[in-house]
Amino acid sequence: MSLQISQARPLMEQALNYRSMRQDMIASNIANADTPYYKPRDVSFESTLVQKQKEAFGSNTQTLQMAKTDGEHLDALPQLDNSTASLFFRDGHMARNDGNSVDIDVETTEMSKNSTMYNAVIAAIKKDENIYKSVIDSSAKLS
Repeated sequence: MSLQISQARPLMEQALNYRSMRQDMIASNIANADTPYYKPRDVSFESTLVQKQKEAFGSNTQTLQMAKTDGEHLDALPQLDNSTASLFFRDGHMARNDGNSVDIDVETTEMSKNSTMYNAVIAAIKKDENIYKSVIDSSAKLS
């Protein structure tokens, strides 16, 4: 039997794994900036984390409905629910003469955003640990 202190801990660990995978993928794109016909790759995992969150904390059945002031208004777009991380080619940029479409500015921007998110998850894990350490320390002082 394993002791699970926080329901958020496995979710944060999975987020770290995905952020690490994305960092490696972006670094690979930068390393292949001069490779002919190379298309930059990326990974999308936000929908997977949302699914994991629903599994950990339960699905919230209450949803906010969009107000309709006229019967002719269209309904809101349905929410897509994907349970796996998906690999895709980021191909929104013009290819150079050699067919390579890696844009160093885009890749370095994505890398810095990913690093910031990685550091935020690390800080959340540390804060989660500190909460439980303070509870243990406080309970030790009571006895």
